[in-house]
Amino acid sequence: MATRQAFTDSDTADEAVRATCDDASMCKRFATSKGYWKDPYIQYFVRQVGERKAPEINRGYYARVQGMNHLLDAFLRKTACDCQVINFGAGLDTTFWRLKDENLLPKKYFEVDFPMVVARKIHNIKTKPPLSKPIIETHSSDSLLIDGHSLDSDRYCIIGADLRELPSLDEKLKKFQLNPELPTLLLSECVLVYMTPEQSSRLVHWAAETFHTAMFVNYEQKERFLKTGWESANALDMAAVYSVLPQDDMARIERLEFLDEKELLQQLLQHYSICWAFKDKLKLGKSCKECDYV
Repeated sequence: MATRQAFTDSDTADEAVRATCDDASMCKRFATSKGYWKDPYIQYFVRQVGERKAPEINRGYYARVQGMNHLLDAFLRKTACDCQVINFGAGLDTTFWRLKDENLLPKKYFEVDFPMVVARKIHNIKTKPPLSKPIIETHSSDSLLIDGHSLDSDRYCIIGADLRELPSLDEKLKKFQLNPELPTLLLSECVLVYMTPEQSSRLVHWAAETFHTAMFVNYEQKERFLKTGWESANALDMAAVYSVLPQDDMARIERLEFLDEKELLQQLLQHYSICWAFKDKLKLGKSCKECDYV
């Protein structure tokens, strides 16, 4: 009889990190139900709108989503979509479907998350035609490579992997046709903060060593990137991002709900930041101003 492995502190921490996937998805589901932004696909991952979220939380998520999308879309347009995207800790994110609808798909869009999270996402894709049909439409053969912890098509790939285990991560990405020669955008919304400084630095350094033309977008301090092989880095706190979003859309979302605690929103936004770092061997734009906010 096999012995049962002990449930370690690391297991408990990993479970807490996986739970943040549900928390973020439910917050985004509620915000979209109130009209902060459109996402017709999140309903297939999160069925119920759930309990009410405070207006400052909804506005914070609005700024986060718009900020990440701004940098992603600018990179795709700068490269004319002749690039690839890797979304670390993607969870139940629906960006692939948005890009497909907006005709902004890169050559290939990769997602990486814990195997348990990936298994849930693949199950939803397999059982929900509005999710599976866009993937099939961008695939050239009759069958997809799909199992419990991975899905691979011509334009979309989901991989179950631990970001702390870089040799395994590198092997899996290459197995599914990651191309280090292509301009690459790496997204990390809220991942590095749940790793030790040593683990996250190794991941950022691996990315700098692997891709000669790349952009890494993350909620993080820029100093980490400058110490791990990236040529340049910029950062804005979310209060600054919020202030430069399109004013007509800002006016629209601020009419959705009354916000009494404006100081609380400001404090919340100042607590987070978006950082973007570059390597630019192909000279897409020396300072990549096309991808900047300023």
